[in-house]
Amino acid sequence: MVGISVGLLKLGARSCGALASSSRTLAFSPISFPDTGAPISHPPPLEVPLSIPRPSYAETGIPAAKTRSIPRYTPSEVDGIRSACQLAREVLEYAKGIVVPGLSTAELDRLVHEKIVQAGAYPSPLNYSGFPKSLTTSVNNVVCHGIPDDRPLESTDLINVDVSVYVGGFHGDCSTTVGLPELDSAGIRLLKCAEAALVSGIEAAVVGRRFNAIGKAIDTMVTAEGYQVCREFIGHGIGYEFHTLPDVHPCDIGAINGFLEPKIAPGMIFTIEPAVNEIGRAIRILDDRWTAVTIDGGRSAQFEHTIYVKEDGVPEILTTI
Repeated sequence: MVGISVGLLKLGARSCGALASSSRTLAFSPISFPDTGAPISHPPPLEVPLSIPRPSYAETGIPAAKTRSIPRYTPSEVDGIRSACQLAREVLEYAKGIVVPGLSTAELDRLVHEKIVQAGAYPSPLNYSGFPKSLTTSVNNVVCHGIPDDRPLESTDLINVDVSVYVGGFHGDCSTTVGLPELDSAGIRLLKCAEAALVSGIEAAVVGRRFNAIGKAIDTMVTAEGYQVCREFIGHGIGYEFHTLPDVHPCDIGAINGFLEPKIAPGMIFTIEPAVNEIGRAIRILDDRWTAVTIDGGRSAQFEHTIYVKEDGVPEILTTI
């Protein structure tokens, strides 16, 4: 589940740069919402058995405050986070396998929820700051934090599925974007760019570099391909807490805001999760306070891994099988 860059979100459209032309014909169906289309039906949140350990916010909806420094984990803690990350990836692969036209994202949420609790884990998004579902599903022009609902997927859609779990006292987090069978060639190209952007960010996560090196590598690669990185949504530290420091921006935030980013060091664990927009950067948050959509109706794609910075300086991808 992606973090939010509060400073950039407050800047709104001024932080997003000039929009690319939005006059192109859309070869897909932008998702419509209550202010532009039919009402959306959101089934109620699903239950988690009381026997399953849960994070502190599960009842209150209030996450713990971020630590003032970036956590660095011991080998035994890394083992626990790795286990949580691998479960998250296993569930994500399961979700990928059942995404088909006609399936509603609410049904996908139900099936993924069942898979998580069967493994003795808690779905991390559920009631995190009040989020009402067990995963996020972001279709076409939804950048992130889409709330699963009753609308069936179409054969031309692309969908980001973001799975996070809490097990053994630790969180694991990953996501992927899936193209349905009739996704057009422009959509396939967008997916390839978004996946390559993640790889560029991971390769830049080198001990001794500042965190903005990750964002600079991502933004440079994405811009060269003719797309735009959404700057408002960021990677984050993860471990005992779902979201903690560091903030991992998908752009050179130091150059934008004029401050010095911390250095990457051994023992740190964080997500990298750039959202790549098809047309322009500008987004808006809907009245549900979660769903982020592109203003121009262009699609967005995102891939995410959680990585661990090892003592030898080489990043290990924890969310892989």
